[in-house]
Amino acid sequence: MRDSRSMPVPDGLDGMRVDAGVSRLLGLSRTVAAGLADAGDITVDGGAVGKSAKLAAGSWLDVTLPEPERPLTVEPTPVEELEVIYHDSDIIVVDKPAGVAAHPSLGWSGPTVIGALAAAGFRISTSGAQERQGIVHRLDAGTSGVMAVAASERAYTLLKRAFKQRTVDKRYHALVQGRLDPPSGTIDAPIGRHPGSEWRFAVTAGGRASLTHYDTVEMFAAASLLDVHLETGRTHQIRVHFSALHHPCCGDPTYGADPVLAERLGLERQWLHARTLGFAHPADGRQVEFTADYPVDLQHALDVLREP
Repeated sequence: MRDSRSMPVPDGLDGMRVDAGVSRLLGLSRTVAAGLADAGDITVDGGAVGKSAKLAAGSWLDVTLPEPERPLTVEPTPVEELEVIYHDSDIIVVDKPAGVAAHPSLGWSGPTVIGALAAAGFRISTSGAQERQGIVHRLDAGTSGVMAVAASERAYTLLKRAFKQRTVDKRYHALVQGRLDPPSGTIDAPIGRHPGSEWRFAVTAGGRASLTHYDTVEMFAAASLLDVHLETGRTHQIRVHFSALHHPCCGDPTYGADPVLAERLGLERQWLHARTLGFAHPADGRQVEFTADYPVDLQHALDVLREP
């Protein structure tokens, strides 16, 4: 028998699309939530609603859940390339390699950060959905760099709050095509689902507010190395914002990068690296900061650009 959930729409989802709201509320992918709406399995105040309908706070929401295709469980899987930069009883900070996701999902069958930590014997917070316990923020599977995981319940609560309140200092380095003018600036442009693709995002009038600051660190003939500071944490934010400026991340064909330049630089994924992460330690509030060096493939691309 299929499971069902019944609940009032919380204030925080007022005005949100049905597929987005159900996805956030129940931890489903947005694709699955949209499919449930299309099948008539989502009702509001007793009436079936489409995936693009808007939710209203206080309305009564009923969702008949799909039969699970497979349970989302954390498989302890060693990842040799994943380095633990720091750990204590509250936090675990890793240097995540490309090709590793933060946690299991219906669209991912490869290695995960929490699976690697479980294989290494680390205790992780049990807060959060079962397949992403301890995860307080994420990096794309194709993005490398520094990432924090909550080891204790207090760390999970405090770090989730810090990310939501934007008190975490997240800095990325990105190699983008061309030369930016001006070389330093701010991109203030809303991001939402791409109208033509479920898996891509775009700058859209109805998107969520998104703010990206950048400074040019090094300029080459064909590309620019940027230090990027995020105030918001939208999915694919850096990739979308610089693509919108016609300066996509090198090696990122999803958002318009030149495949010829990517081949010249030896890139098989986007040149995007979470360089530093700073936050108040959940145990005593002291400010801590962690840095991850460039991996071999990203360093190689810079070396090629620096050749005379």
